[in-house]
Amino acid sequence: MRIIITGGGTGGHIYPALAFLKHLKQKESDVEVLYIGTQKGLESKIVPRAGINLKTVDIQGLRRSLSLQNLKTAYKFFTSVADAKKIMKEFQPDVVLGTGGYVAGPVVYAASQLKIPTIIHEGNSFPGITNRFLAKRVDRIAVGFHAAEQYFPAEKTTFTGNPRAQEVADAAAQVQKSAQPTVVIFGGSRGALTLNKAFIEALPELAKCPFKTIYASGEIYYDDYKAIFEQYKDSENLDIRPYINNMTELLAQSHLFLGRSGSTTIAEVTGLGLPAIYVPSPNVTADQQTKNAQEYVEQGAAQIVKDEELTGERLVQAISDILENPQRYEEMHTASLKSGVPDASERLYQLVKEISR
Repeated sequence: MRIIITGGGTGGHIYPALAFLKHLKQKESDVEVLYIGTQKGLESKIVPRAGINLKTVDIQGLRRSLSLQNLKTAYKFFTSVADAKKIMKEFQPDVVLGTGGYVAGPVVYAASQLKIPTIIHEGNSFPGITNRFLAKRVDRIAVGFHAAEQYFPAEKTTFTGNPRAQEVADAAAQVQKSAQPTVVIFGGSRGALTLNKAFIEALPELAKCPFKTIYASGEIYYDDYKAIFEQYKDSENLDIRPYINNMTELLAQSHLFLGRSGSTTIAEVTGLGLPAIYVPSPNVTADQQTKNAQEYVEQGAAQIVKDEELTGERLVQAISDILENPQRYEEMHTASLKSGVPDASERLYQLVKEISR
């Protein structure tokens, strides 16, 4: 099989693609892969580091307000379509998979015009503008949330879950749980100001709690609060760091997650069957993170604390109410396991195989 994958801008579009590729290579050892992204996107660093061939096109996102920049975007879209067609005519893919982000727009569109089988994966509960644009043009649509199904044509839409869930579940199979109840608090690679403020307020109480807290402040905030963090460096119940590099291993060892509710984060958390306390980012288009988290709240696997309502006291209370209540913990753990999709990559693989030429 020869496959082109496209998607970028944020890790939420890139990491599911890489997780799927890892599974694809296990299924088909002779698969040939080409990734199409942008030079400025996060994929320009992550994809080559994963040992995958990357080609780029020059495209930018649409502004949501009237702007002359949108005229430039329209021009770049059509030049990117032409560039993508040249790449495809040379590579001759059997199928093209788009995982979202504005770069996927011209690439998947180009493939559909060339009559190459196409599939998109929508990782969020509320679809992005790119996938909504492509929905009528592709052969198949895979979704990571049941809530996203309503936005796409039913006859070609399939729930697969997020491939990152299967990757995390597979990697964590050999990892042993920590003996001490442990919560991981993480606001993303750059951190989250609200989480930092609440965590600092909660520090005196967290240091005395019977559970362990692993906290990542985000690299841009760590130095600002380093003097405060240093005061607790000898606490056995606190592990404070700028960033978590071994997230899969740490989550697998832990019992509870508290943090933002991006689609990839939720896939990782439910892939491991962890109860979660989600604090959706208020700075995401269409309140997407709240919509993501809500599906798992309704299933009993998580709870939501609004960003503007998070305080140190609320943070400690939310964690304690779960970790110190065995019955509630088990109910949320069971619900999280049921809501996770440990075979997400395989489901997506079957769709890809079905349409590839």
